[in-house]
Amino acid sequence: MTEKEFERLRELAEAGQASAEELKQLEPYRAKRAILLAAGVGEQLKPITINTPKPLVKVNGVRMIDTLIDACIKAEIEEIYVVRGHLSEQFDILRYKYPRIRFIDNPAVCCCSDTDSIASVWKAKELLNENVYICDADFVVYKPEVIIRKYNFRSNVLGIPSHSCKDWCFIPNDVGYVVEKRFGSDTYCYKMVGIFYWTKQDAMNLGYDIHRVFTSLPKGRSLCWEDVPTVTPYRGRYSIKIVPCVASEIIEIDTWEELKAIDPAYKKVGGE
Repeated sequence: MTEKEFERLRELAEAGQASAEELKQLEPYRAKRAILLAAGVGEQLKPITINTPKPLVKVNGVRMIDTLIDACIKAEIEEIYVVRGHLSEQFDILRYKYPRIRFIDNPAVCCCSDTDSIASVWKAKELLNENVYICDADFVVYKPEVIIRKYNFRSNVLGIPSHSCKDWCFIPNDVGYVVEKRFGSDTYCYKMVGIFYWTKQDAMNLGYDIHRVFTSLPKGRSLCWEDVPTVTPYRGRYSIKIVPCVASEIIEIDTWEELKAIDPAYKKVGGE
């Protein structure tokens, strides 16, 4: 199937106008799983993350992770896994609202920095054999149908286009694929949004490469997991399309000051 034909069928499916035969053609492109990375300590969001895991922090009355899980459910993703670590028992509350959710425990992150995300993906490596989303779980999703899509033609990552960036970003080539991941850029780039989609074949390659990096590469355990397909010697095995998005569709809250700016209720906690 060509990409043009795929887009035509995807639009029909999203409008509820695709025939049974057309849906059958789209089936190989359907997201089957989602792995939500929720094990980090959330150092920058203290004091609230001392007693509450960052993904469970409420923003305007709604837990951050709920907005992502709801987006996965809206996309009809059948299997949703949460990799938990810091204050892991608190995630059990999610089962009341989402009884089919499954947990993967990564207790090592409890005593490590948030950059130790590769350990979380390594824990979930046996699941990297299907079309799969791998997502940071500390976002607030406002446009679920844009952020998590039921059908994807190729492996991709969300990025916010910018003429400069003071955060982690991707440098694109002329046709919008990731060339480089770097911290900060004075040229046109995409601010990294930690929502990645992997085709079945790329997911299988990723599982294999994550294992090699985590167990054998010097300093491999200190890397971010997304460094494996974008920075390490194995990056040539992947072609990752950048899917543009905007801040009104998804917001990452990194710091206590950002949280207070988005949800004024926290200003009282901070003594303002």
